[in-house]
Amino acid sequence: MRKPASEPVFSYPGTDVLCAPRFIDGYNLFYGLLANTQYKWLDLPALLSHIAQVENPACVPATFHYFTAPVQPKLATRGLLSKQAQDTYIRVLKAQGVEVITGRHQLDPAKAPRYVCPNTPPSRQDQVAIWKLEEKETDVNIALSMYRMAVKQASQPHNQRIQQIVLVSADTDMGPALQALREDFPDLRLGVILPHREGIQRVAPGSLQNHAHWMRRRVTVAELEAHQLPDRVPTKKKPALKPDYW
Repeated sequence: MRKPASEPVFSYPGTDVLCAPRFIDGYNLFYGLLANTQYKWLDLPALLSHIAQVENPACVPATFHYFTAPVQPKLATRGLLSKQAQDTYIRVLKAQGVEVITGRHQLDPAKAPRYVCPNTPPSRQDQVAIWKLEEKETDVNIALSMYRMAVKQASQPHNQRIQQIVLVSADTDMGPALQALREDFPDLRLGVILPHREGIQRVAPGSLQNHAHWMRRRVTVAELEAHQLPDRVPTKKKPALKPDYW
């Protein structure tokens, strides 16, 4: 069982400062923003702090909470190297003070419609056996963590209270969580950063947009380039080295 993180304390001299923890869907971030690019060695806290300042100069990222599931080497493109790269990156995030919360993957046999060609619609009468890989617990972990933080902070003195929560995800399953936060904590601002890279056209998820006070729709290539980690990052143990194929 994961040891609970120490209770964050937020204290700022003025009420015009927006104290905003970030809740990051690691799987969504990787495949929406970083996969098949040279920017995987991302300084995530620095990038999100930069975006916060662009969106609102008074916004201060308070804490970072990164949700992911361990890579399964037997299903990864590069096998064990993929798992080692993920482990190294998580070690870097922890060294930067990011809280990392892990879920799990579940692999089950299933059936899916056979792909014939783009002009042939899928048919339930023509199915093939497949392995279905699903990430488990991440969505509920993010939703519960955001809501529990809002509950705990609502009773704090005003100058020790968060004023904003920022979700980094494009997953429409997060819509009900944002709706609950907005209804139950009307004074709490909600922001969404979509992990979408510029140049790739994607529609903003309505279920997130409808419940957010603001939304950053894409991250620029220039921002990714400007927020890369050094090849060698100090940690509490041995330095973390950028994976060769990254």
